[in-house]
Amino acid sequence: MSESFEHVLRQHGLQITAQRLAVMRAVSARPHATADEVADDVRGVIGSISRQAVYDTLGVLTDKHLIRRIQPAGSAARYEDRVNDNHHHLICRGCGLLFDVDCAAGVMPCLTVTDDHGFAIDEAEVIYWGHCPVCKTAGPEGPASQKPREGVRNV
Repeated sequence: MSESFEHVLRQHGLQITAQRLAVMRAVSARPHATADEVADDVRGVIGSISRQAVYDTLGVLTDKHLIRRIQPAGSAARYEDRVNDNHHHLICRGCGLLFDVDCAAGVMPCLTVTDDHGFAIDEAEVIYWGHCPVCKTAGPEGPASQKPREGVRNV
């Protein structure tokens, strides 16, 4: 986020608190972090904070569309501050490496469906799965054969 976090909170009618600022900074510094990772980062900055307070803050910031919550299959929820651009994600099945990827064919073309059933579609959530170069070359005994680990090499 290029704007100051304080300004963004004010703009969305939220009270500025140390924990909200710390959570926003943590999510911005570590895209695709889990709530536990965010909590660890926040504790490193402001000291003691309960896990519930972090979850509550993440919920408020998500509800206000200041951060985005994604939950790939088989993974804990992850948080990022890249919002309102309809980007997607690429995840390694082996090690859990996660990248942002822009919409596959330009500005929101993936929102076009053959039958929208009368919906006014405004977002598409796409996750591409595969194996990163390291896991792809590691073979059956390497990282790709292991269950994806949470919080590993998030980008």
